[in-house]
Amino acid sequence: MTRNPRKISQTGVYHIVFRGVNHCHLFEGHEDFEKMLEILSKVKDEFSLKVYAFCLLDNHVHLLLKESSPGDISLVMKKVLSPYAFWFNRKYQRSGALIANRYRSECVEDDEYLLVLVRYIHQNPLLAGITRKIGSYRWSSYAAYSRAHPSLADTAFVLGMFSDNKDSARSEIIAFHNNLEDKDFSLSDRTAKSDEQARQEMVAFLRDLPPNAVCGLPREERNHVLASLRKQGYPIRQIERITGVSRKVISKAR
Repeated sequence: MTRNPRKISQTGVYHIVFRGVNHCHLFEGHEDFEKMLEILSKVKDEFSLKVYAFCLLDNHVHLLLKESSPGDISLVMKKVLSPYAFWFNRKYQRSGALIANRYRSECVEDDEYLLVLVRYIHQNPLLAGITRKIGSYRWSSYAAYSRAHPSLADTAFVLGMFSDNKDSARSEIIAFHNNLEDKDFSLSDRTAKSDEQARQEMVAFLRDLPPNAVCGLPREERNHVLASLRKQGYPIRQIERITGVSRKVISKAR
C-alpha cells in the first residue's frame, strides 16, 4: 500500500512521535537516553534545527522541532533514528526493526497550539505515572524552561510568548505547566473509542466491577485500578467520565 506523503508545515514546526516496535523499550539505561540526545544534538547543529521541546520515555519519544528549510524534517528524522537503532541493536546484540512503523508527525501552525504541546510533552512522565513532579524527570526539556538548566532545547521563542523578562517568563511557564493537560496529542494510529465501547471494555477488564464503583474502593486499590486503566491506553478524561473519579486523582494514581 502506498503511503500518503507527509504534509509540509507552513511554519516549519512539527510535533514528532516515535515508538519502540511492539511497545519494546527504546532505552534500557541512562547511557541510551544520553546517546539519543547526543545524536539529536549533532543533527540539530547540522540542519540548524530549533528544538522547542522534547521528552524521552522508555518506549516512545516526543519532539517539537522547527526545520530551517522546508522538507528537512524527513532527512532529519532519518539521521536521528537510523544511527540510534544501529547503535542500540549493536549494544544489546539484537537485530531487526527498533522503531515501530514510521515516525508520526503533525504540523504545528498555531502559537496557542504550540504552547499546549509544550506542556503536554513535558507532562508525559506525569501522565504515564513515572513521576509525581515533572521537574524531577531527567529526560525532558522542562528543566531548561523552569530553571535555565543546560539543554539542547531552544527556549527563547516559547518563553518570549509569556514575557520579555526571563524571570517573569519562567514563573509564568511554571504556572502554565501546573495546569494538567488532559487532551491526548500522542498521534496514535488507534481510532478513538466511544465512551460506551470503553465502558464495556473496562467492565471486562475489571472482571465485572462496574466502572462507577471504582471511586468507592479503598484508596490503594482504587489507585491501582486507575493506573491499570491508564496503562491500557484510555485517556484520563475518558476514565474520569466513566468512573466519576477526578482527573487530578487519576493522573496521580500509582
